[in-house]
Amino acid sequence: MSRSLATAVYFVLTAFFVAFLAWPIWQVLKGGFWDADGFTLQYIFEVFRNPIYLEGLRNAFGIAFFSTLLSVLIALPLAFVVDRFVFFGRKWLMALILLPIMLPPFVGAIGVKQIFGQYGAFNSVLQTVGILGSEQSIDWLGRGQFWGVVVVTALSLYPILYLNAIASLANIDPAMEESAENLGARGWKRFFKITLPLMRPGLFAGCTIVFIWSFTELGVPLIFDYSRVTSVQIFYGLKDIGGNPFPYALVTVMLLFSVLFYAVGKGLFGRHTFSMLAKANHAREQRPLSGLGQSFCFILCAGVTLLALLPHLGVILIAFAGDWYQSVLPNTWTLRNFELALGHNLTVSSIRNSLIYASSATALNVLIGVCIAFIVVRTRLPGRNVLDTVAMLPLAVPGLVIAFGYLAMSQEGRFFSFINAVENPTTLLIIAYAVRKLPFVVRSAVAGLQTSSVAYEEAAQNLGARPAKVIWKITLPLIFANLLAGALLAFSQSMLEVSDSLILAQKAEYYPITKAIYELMLFLGDGRFIASALGVWAMAFLAVTIIGASALLGKKLGAIFRV
Repeated sequence: MSRSLATAVYFVLTAFFVAFLAWPIWQVLKGGFWDADGFTLQYIFEVFRNPIYLEGLRNAFGIAFFSTLLSVLIALPLAFVVDRFVFFGRKWLMALILLPIMLPPFVGAIGVKQIFGQYGAFNSVLQTVGILGSEQSIDWLGRGQFWGVVVVTALSLYPILYLNAIASLANIDPAMEESAENLGARGWKRFFKITLPLMRPGLFAGCTIVFIWSFTELGVPLIFDYSRVTSVQIFYGLKDIGGNPFPYALVTVMLLFSVLFYAVGKGLFGRHTFSMLAKANHAREQRPLSGLGQSFCFILCAGVTLLALLPHLGVILIAFAGDWYQSVLPNTWTLRNFELALGHNLTVSSIRNSLIYASSATALNVLIGVCIAFIVVRTRLPGRNVLDTVAMLPLAVPGLVIAFGYLAMSQEGRFFSFINAVENPTTLLIIAYAVRKLPFVVRSAVAGLQTSSVAYEEAAQNLGARPAKVIWKITLPLIFANLLAGALLAFSQSMLEVSDSLILAQKAEYYPITKAIYELMLFLGDGRFIASALGVWAMAFLAVTIIGASALLGKKLGAIFRV
């Protein structure tokens, strides 16, 4: 890519990010800090004076903190065991550990409600074993909605931390740990003094993503009817977006807190990094274990995976159920729900819409991601690192904020009113999906270019090939596996994007899959059964894409979730 072409592409990409990342964020800030008379802090102060808003922020922070903590406690031991030891079933368990990210947490919440509801399976088990009387029941979620949201969120997001931890452990030179052991640092001391500090940048990246996603999680609280959290308060305030400034103020506060959390975490955990040789002196040898050690590792991995997949198991059982009330398993079984899920007027259009939105967004992602990767890796343009950082910002900026900003900037009278999200959100949904999932493709493309020698491209140019032909014939084939992995993740995650779908899709004819699932859950009668069947179809589809991306990138998959 010539310098003049790279410069032109750089400015086009800058304009794109200004229009569809900076501008929507500015619209949110403007709505929170400006009134008819100009700049004001009144709305922000009112958020902290209003006990309802203040309680929502406290709960949102609590959900984020405990979800992240629980994710770390789950992911770190799993990553260490899988990376360091050989045990029975390790290969299969490595794939199963990633399965919880194949479905949005709010769909898994449907299964949790069925299992732990007042007349759900868990109470039936307690009645069967005699702990509860036949007429007794406990409303577990009614008493613990907060902790229900925390557990479901953590069990859905811990694979992100696991992937980062695995990638960090794979990058540690074994010679450093061996040197520490030779100097007397063994066991836990070696782990806390050597291994954990070397993992810190990767863990910080994973914790940042999990914390911000948990802080702004919308779907799980909605399914659990937990309205005392900021994200749900914003969602319910959308109908007043035109005349009520407080939804803007709430989103502004949520954005400011997310930036603050990231900055504090970066200052505390991301300042000191440790350099290692580009290549380790020798590869790490995984230790074989005795029968007892193998049993422990197998039980740890299988137990965590089974617990994490329990919500998904509940969704699957609901999808096959004809009726499920006050029993351990469904009272009747049927395949009719799957037929309805593919034949219901709401679900058919939602599947079609999601395919259009996700495929268009993925194509846009690949185009933009390849351009950014070329500028970052193959040029020396000033500001290329800034472009790389901006491309990764959607991982650190809450999806709820971006979606709300798109809705705000397309209101009547605004500059982008010609793509009004209320009338037809197709354009904004495609762009929203593309912006939100762009980091996956950028990181994959950058990793591919960094590991492919520029000598092949230079040789082709010396033989007379034009730059465009070099890119098409030489460079893209070399990084095809990386691009395919990033595109698969971007496509699959776009198919099941929650915040953008729930906020931007206002009319049934434009509903994507996730909005259709949410609306079906509100229907009486067969609504939850059809919603679960649609969730199972989506789960099966996403499982294939995640497994494909994992097979292509292996341990490098965790590098995609970096900010």
